Amino acid sequence: MSTDTSETTNTSATTETTNTSATAETTNTTEPAVNSKPTGAKDTVYIGKKPLMAYVTSTLIQLANAPSVSIKARGMSIGRAVDVAQILSRKTENAGYSIGTIQIGSESLESQDGRMRNVSTIDIQVKRK
Repeated sequence: MSTDTSETTNTSATTETTNTSATAETTNTTEPAVNSKPTGAKDTVYIGKKPLMAYVTSTLIQLANAPSVSIKARGMSIGRAVDVAQILSRKTENAGYSIGTIQIGSESLESQDGRMRNVSTIDIQVKRK
């Protein structure tokens, strides 16, 4: 019997995997990074500053596994979230994706200078027909 041990170190987490030929056993030890963002649901795509088609592709991959996906954005990224939803509904009409519910709102966040700011939010549900 041979034992294969491998360790991978990332800047945000440490993962240790141990495999045995007779019995496969995996041990994951994850230590969160200091500035890590909270992870959302697996059927949610958060829009940021990446290229537009990166979010379209990510949403399509999520829709392959889930009946609906939530596209979320805040502030200046709201227009980009709307663009992603429109590309999915118009360019992939034959694939059968449609826009479901749209929720808008605002969140109070503390700015760098310590003042409270209201930031607009949007949540667009894209679903399979």
